[in-house]
Amino acid sequence: MSLRPIPELLGSARAGGYAVGYFESWNLESLQGVLDAAEQSRSPVILGFNGEFLTAADRLAAERIEAYGALGRQVAESATVPCGLFFNECPSDTRVRQAVTTGFNLVMLADPKAAPADYARRVGDLARFTHAHGAAVEAEVGELPCGASGEVVRARDAMTDPEEAARFVAATGVDVLSVSVGNVHILISGAQDLDLERLAQIRRRTDVPLGLHGGTGITDGSLREAIRLGVAKVAYGTGLKQRYLAAVRRALGDPDINPHKLLGMGGVEDVMVAGRLAVRDAVLERIELLGCCGQA
Repeated sequence: MSLRPIPELLGSARAGGYAVGYFESWNLESLQGVLDAAEQSRSPVILGFNGEFLTAADRLAAERIEAYGALGRQVAESATVPCGLFFNECPSDTRVRQAVTTGFNLVMLADPKAAPADYARRVGDLARFTHAHGAAVEAEVGELPCGASGEVVRARDAMTDPEEAARFVAATGVDVLSVSVGNVHILISGAQDLDLERLAQIRRRTDVPLGLHGGTGITDGSLREAIRLGVAKVAYGTGLKQRYLAAVRRALGDPDINPHKLLGMGGVEDVMVAGRLAVRDAVLERIELLGCCGQA
């Protein structure tokens, strides 16, 4: 099945009344754990990495974007279910374009500090570049609040304005529109309902696939209704890392064990295997809500 165009993946989702999950990875084990779950449930899936994290100026060691692109593309090409490959939420136009040329077939320029008109211009330029390379572009209207403090988050003034969303889509030629309708980035605990009326208004004014970031912190009922209203892509990250870290901590319980058993031998003591299986199980718990199981 291998790597498929994003318009094809999300077009099938809209026609079938389901959403495709983007389950964010950060290494080979997490990437394989996501694909394990997608293949086990026979679900289309979007693989990928966080562009903001990978390109941050304060990283202690610089990352090679081309290596992540090659890794993700190779894993996708080996898959038995349809896959996309996403370079998520990067504020650098240059690095986003680099991601396009190194194998990612969906990219997202995310720069909340930019003025709206400047952001729309940059996204339009990126869309033309991306389409010329056979890839797709996602962008965001509105801004998601951050829930890293663990508190309930409400920020209605940052939510997506339906009329602004319609103007943005028409002006930029974006392929996927990410919206802020009560979803929250990095919600450490709990879940919140979405503003479904606002989402319905956005859907009535736009005709591109809609995406929700912050999937970990959305209540099940709201998510199901959002998909019914036309959401075709849902992003998860925080919950996967929480499960991965918990599994690795448990696996590191015996400090005197043979280090090869802890790293690389692939047995029950291997922390890399523990992380991979934890990601797989976390994805399996969420992917059924998207309605995409059995759609591959």
